[in-house]
Amino acid sequence: MINIRRGTIDDLPQVHDLIKELAVYEKAPDEVTNTVQDMHWDGFGENPIFKFFVAETEEGIVGIALYYIGYSTWKGKMLFLEDLIVTERLRRSGIGKMLFNAVAHEAKEIGAKRMRWQVLDWNEPAIAFYKKIGADISSEWLNCTFDENQIKAYSAN
Repeated sequence: MINIRRGTIDDLPQVHDLIKELAVYEKAPDEVTNTVQDMHWDGFGENPIFKFFVAETEEGIVGIALYYIGYSTWKGKMLFLEDLIVTERLRRSGIGKMLFNAVAHEAKEIGAKRMRWQVLDWNEPAIAFYKKIGADISSEWLNCTFDENQIKAYSAN
Protein backbone atom coordinates (compact mmCIF):
# COMPACT_ATOMS: atom_id res chain seq x y z
CA MET A 1 0.00 0.00 0.00
CA ILE A 2 1.44 3.34 -1.12
CA ASN A 3 0.08 6.60 0.22
CA ILE A 4 0.87 9.87 -1.57
CA ARG A 5 0.43 12.89 0.67
CA ARG A 6 1.74 16.39 1.25
CA GLY A 7 5.01 16.47 3.14
CA THR A 8 5.23 17.76 6.69
CA ILE A 9 7.99 19.12 8.87
CA ASP A 10 8.26 15.73 10.61
CA ASP A 11 9.14 14.10 7.28
CA LEU A 12 12.31 16.14 6.77
CA PRO A 13 14.85 13.65 8.23
CA GLN A 14 13.62 10.87 5.90
CA VAL A 15 13.39 13.32 2.99
CA HIS A 16 16.99 14.38 3.60
CA ASP A 17 18.07 10.73 3.59
CA LEU A 18 16.44 10.25 0.18
CA ILE A 19 18.21 13.36 -1.12
CA LYS A 20 21.54 11.88 -0.04
CA GLU A 21 20.60 8.59 -1.70
CA LEU A 22 19.87 10.47 -4.93
CA ALA A 23 23.25 12.21 -4.75
CA VAL A 24 24.95 8.81 -4.62
CA TYR A 25 22.92 7.63 -7.64
CA GLU A 26 23.85 10.80 -9.54
CA LYS A 27 27.53 10.21 -8.76
CA ALA A 28 27.82 13.27 -6.52
CA PRO A 29 27.66 11.99 -2.93
CA ASP A 30 29.74 14.86 -1.53
CA GLU A 31 27.67 17.61 -3.16
CA VAL A 32 24.79 17.63 -0.64
CA THR A 33 25.41 20.55 1.72
CA ASN A 34 21.75 21.13 2.53
CA THR A 35 20.77 20.08 6.06
CA VAL A 36 17.55 19.07 7.77
CA GLN A 37 17.76 22.38 9.65
CA ASP A 38 18.08 24.30 6.36
CA MET A 39 15.07 22.46 4.99
CA HIS A 40 13.13 23.16 8.18
CA TRP A 41 13.70 26.89 7.78
CA ASP A 42 13.32 26.99 3.97
CA GLY A 43 10.19 24.86 3.84
CA PHE A 44 8.43 25.73 7.08
CA GLY A 45 9.98 28.99 8.26
CA GLU A 46 8.74 32.54 7.97
CA ASN A 47 8.83 32.54 4.14
CA PRO A 48 8.53 28.93 2.91
CA ILE A 49 10.06 28.52 -0.53
CA PHE A 50 9.32 24.88 -1.32
CA LYS A 51 6.68 22.21 -0.84
CA PHE A 52 6.77 18.48 -1.36
CA PHE A 53 4.79 15.30 -1.64
CA VAL A 54 5.88 12.02 -0.12
CA ALA A 55 5.22 8.42 -1.04
CA GLU A 56 4.80 6.43 2.13
CA THR A 57 4.54 2.73 2.85
CA GLU A 58 4.38 0.85 6.15
CA GLU A 59 8.19 1.10 6.28
CA GLY A 60 8.22 4.89 5.96
CA ILE A 61 8.87 7.43 3.24
CA VAL A 62 10.11 5.79 0.04
CA GLY A 63 9.79 8.70 -2.37
CA ILE A 64 9.48 12.46 -2.62
CA ALA A 65 8.63 15.11 -5.17
CA LEU A 66 9.93 18.53 -4.10
CA TYR A 67 8.73 21.61 -5.99
CA TYR A 68 8.47 25.37 -5.81
CA ILE A 69 6.62 28.12 -7.61
CA GLY A 70 8.52 30.28 -10.06
CA TYR A 71 7.61 32.96 -12.51
CA SER A 72 8.18 33.20 -16.25
CA THR A 73 8.20 36.67 -17.76
CA TRP A 74 6.67 35.18 -20.91
CA LYS A 75 4.16 32.76 -19.38
CA GLY A 76 3.50 33.80 -15.79
CA LYS A 77 3.21 31.41 -12.86
CA MET A 78 5.12 28.17 -13.23
CA LEU A 79 5.78 25.15 -11.06
CA PHE A 80 9.34 23.83 -10.98
CA LEU A 81 9.78 20.20 -9.95
CA GLU A 82 13.20 20.27 -8.32
CA ASP A 83 13.54 16.57 -7.55
CA LEU A 84 11.54 13.40 -7.95
CA ILE A 85 13.19 10.67 -5.89
CA VAL A 86 12.18 7.06 -5.29
CA THR A 87 14.39 4.85 -3.18
CA GLU A 88 16.47 2.68 -5.52
CA ARG A 89 14.96 -0.70 -4.69
CA LEU A 90 11.44 0.55 -5.49
CA ARG A 91 12.18 2.33 -8.77
CA ARG A 92 10.10 1.22 -11.76
CA SER A 93 7.24 0.25 -9.43
CA GLY A 94 4.92 3.14 -10.35
CA ILE A 95 5.73 5.29 -7.30
CA GLY A 96 7.51 7.92 -9.40
CA LYS A 97 4.50 8.28 -11.66
CA MET A 98 2.21 8.62 -8.63
CA LEU A 99 4.40 11.42 -7.26
CA PHE A 100 4.65 13.08 -10.67
CA ASN A 101 0.85 12.93 -10.99
CA ALA A 102 0.47 14.66 -7.61
CA VAL A 103 2.76 17.49 -8.70
CA ALA A 104 1.06 17.83 -12.10
CA HIS A 105 -2.30 18.01 -10.32
CA GLU A 106 -0.90 20.71 -8.04
CA ALA A 107 0.28 22.69 -11.10
CA LYS A 108 -3.23 22.49 -12.51
CA GLU A 109 -4.84 23.47 -9.19
CA ILE A 110 -2.69 26.59 -8.76
CA GLY A 111 -3.21 27.66 -12.37
CA ALA A 112 0.41 27.25 -13.44
CA LYS A 113 1.05 28.14 -17.07
CA ARG A 114 4.11 25.90 -17.19
CA MET A 115 5.60 22.98 -15.31
CA ARG A 116 9.32 22.45 -15.67
CA TRP A 117 11.95 20.01 -14.44
CA GLN A 118 15.38 18.73 -15.41
CA VAL A 119 16.79 15.30 -16.15
CA LEU A 120 20.40 14.27 -16.48
CA ASP A 121 21.33 13.34 -20.04
CA TRP A 122 22.55 9.88 -18.96
CA ASN A 123 19.43 8.97 -16.94
CA GLU A 124 17.83 6.86 -19.66
CA PRO A 125 15.01 5.38 -17.50
CA ALA A 126 13.85 8.86 -16.48
CA ILE A 127 14.16 10.21 -20.03
CA ALA A 128 12.12 7.27 -21.35
CA PHE A 129 9.42 7.92 -18.72
CA TYR A 130 9.22 11.64 -19.54
CA LYS A 131 9.01 10.92 -23.27
CA LYS A 132 6.31 8.33 -22.65
CA ILE A 133 4.12 10.86 -20.83
CA GLY A 134 4.56 13.40 -23.62
CA ALA A 135 7.04 15.86 -22.09
CA ASP A 136 9.11 18.11 -24.32
CA ILE A 137 12.81 17.52 -23.67
CA SER A 138 14.78 20.51 -24.88
CA SER A 139 18.37 20.49 -25.99
CA GLU A 140 18.12 24.19 -26.80
CA TRP A 141 18.42 25.63 -23.27
CA LEU A 142 21.61 25.23 -21.27
CA ASN A 143 21.74 25.34 -17.47
CA CYS A 144 23.85 28.06 -15.88
CA THR A 145 24.88 27.82 -12.24
CA PHE A 146 26.80 29.73 -9.59
CA ASP A 147 27.74 27.76 -6.48
CA GLU A 148 27.93 29.46 -3.09
CA ASN A 149 31.57 30.50 -3.53
CA GLN A 150 30.92 31.89 -7.00
CA ILE A 151 27.99 33.93 -5.66
CA LYS A 152 30.19 35.41 -2.96
CA ALA A 153 33.05 36.13 -5.37
CA TYR A 154 30.76 37.72 -7.95
CA SER A 155 28.87 39.76 -5.34
CA ALA A 156 32.18 41.15 -4.07
CA ASN A 157 32.81 42.84 -7.46
